[in-house]
Amino acid sequence: MDAFAIAQLVLRIILAAVFIGMGAAHFVPRVKRTMAAMIPAPLAGPERRWAPNLVVVSGIAEILGGLGLLAPWWGVRFAAGLALIALLIAVFPANAQAARQPERFGPVAVPLVPRAIGQVALGALLLVSVI
Repeated sequence: MDAFAIAQLVLRIILAAVFIGMGAAHFVPRVKRTMAAMIPAPLAGPERRWAPNLVVVSGIAEILGGLGLLAPWWGVRFAAGLALIALLIAVFPANAQAARQPERFGPVAVPLVPRAIGQVALGALLLVSVI
């Protein structure tokens, strides 16, 4: 195993821990309520009915994606990395909603530009970890 492969493995383990941890946080009642409130109204459905389910689905996706990064098969790891990048894109509207209401969401309301830069960087790290 060369140095790049070792760095990829370490990076995948760290990213897997991050995504599994963040996915698990989706099931903590207080966090789940906050995340559901962050979902923009058009995506949350009538009377925000779909918001809690979207939080659960994204939490499961993060956990499965994190586990996929640890798979021994390159194809599974690659698919998990791409799926997590797609998930970062999919949840961005909720992060943008929170950024527009810092008084409501407090520390979760990371300003839009730093949030976007962070998510692009995270996506790049995912890509590097699975190529």
